[in-house]
Amino acid sequence: MAYTPDKPELPESVDELRARIPGWGADLDPKDRPSVPQEVFDPEFGGAHWEFPERQPELRPRERSIEHAMLTPVFGTSAPPRGLSGVIRRYSYATYSEGRAAHWLLLLAADRVDVLESALRSFLTTRPDNPITQTGVRGELTHHGLRSRLGHNRADVAHHPLDPVIVLAPWVIGAGIAYVVARRLTRRS
Repeated sequence: MAYTPDKPELPESVDELRARIPGWGADLDPKDRPSVPQEVFDPEFGGAHWEFPERQPELRPRERSIEHAMLTPVFGTSAPPRGLSGVIRRYSYATYSEGRAAHWLLLLAADRVDVLESALRSFLTTRPDNPITQTGVRGELTHHGLRSRLGHNRADVAHHPLDPVIVLAPWVIGAGIAYVVARRLTRRS
């Protein structure tokens, strides 16, 4: 079991694994391990004062990979999933293994949706986000942005045309939605 000092049993013996997987167990012999002089194995000393770590209370349901039987003993709570992005994240964790591309693509999509939700949420405050100053657009114009990007054999030159699209797309979409909503409200009244 994870998070305990017990070593899990191998599903196959060492000899079966060596026969089936070429090179498996190449470092089992202490003479072949570079860390052996520093390595000290004391089965009585685990370095911890517990058999199983104290579990952090789960005040809200957290997403958990389907590969794991339980949630890790400690987990982040600073940014709990919320809104449509949270629904996408929960779906990704509940449906797909972490080894599947669909899992990670859904998490990337959830991040993009979260950016859009945050931008829209900022319009509901008294101090909405300022895309010109907070995304570095002004710095590109006043601190030699174009000159620093050209002629220096940079590896990231291929995606430069996409940068304005990625930065400005949430703002343009948000402005479009605000325009449509405002237009419908004015037509009704």
